[in-house]
Amino acid sequence: MAQHHPAPDPALRRVAWRDLVTMRPRDGLIECLHPLPWLALSLTAAAFGIWPLAALASFLFFLTALRLNHEAIHHNLGFTPRGHRIVLHALSALMLGSNSSVAFNHLHHHQKVGTDDDIEGRCGQMTLAQVLCFGPRFPVETHFYGWRNGGPALQRRMVIDLGLNLTVVATALATQWPPLLYHMVAMLTAQCLTAFFAVWITHHGCDGALIARTQRGRLLNLLSYNMFFHLEHHLFPAVPVSRLPTLAQRIDAAAPGLGAKMVVPVRL
Repeated sequence: MAQHHPAPDPALRRVAWRDLVTMRPRDGLIECLHPLPWLALSLTAAAFGIWPLAALASFLFFLTALRLNHEAIHHNLGFTPRGHRIVLHALSALMLGSNSSVAFNHLHHHQKVGTDDDIEGRCGQMTLAQVLCFGPRFPVETHFYGWRNGGPALQRRMVIDLGLNLTVVATALATQWPPLLYHMVAMLTAQCLTAFFAVWITHHGCDGALIARTQRGRLLNLLSYNMFFHLEHHLFPAVPVSRLPTLAQRIDAAAPGLGAKMVVPVRL
């Protein structure tokens, strides 16, 4: 893995982005609503045994929860710092993991992208087969990394997340409610695929001048809730995901071809 950060394109200094940053609390609340219909649909479909629909809804719930989690990590919801931490804890309960740990590792990823110390991004250097096999280890290793390196404050938040996880699991096992049991299995499966969906797709084969990949397919970006505008996010992490399409247009105007060189090789 490369040992240095790539030099930014000088043309990027001409990109206007600060007007895209400001989020009001009501904007953040709207962001918080995105995962809820998919969660409700997945539980309802599971209750009626419509498993293909339940699986699709669970995937979209996890995707939108990842987006919301991502916004909370970067304080892009217009809330107070405490408000963003509450969002991370709530998502930890719903997604069955410690999003406080994910936040630590993701911010570390931004600081160390393209180096041997990038614990999150190193999946991008694997082959497709390797990252799928590594998937179940990914959340375990990153959680342990956060616990060892995040300090007492992060450890306290991770304990809260663990308590919330155990509460959900205990409730599922005690009630034997099929939709909740299904949700538990679906989220654990999704956690095992996070290395592929959340890291490998947007970072595979990146080194030297490539820090992340992006996507210009309109339908794919619509279906993925703009999560594939990842190059844009790395260049300007303070810009909320909902405004990354606008940012992408401005980057293309200032630095033609920059996005095209780093595009995810899938277009819909």
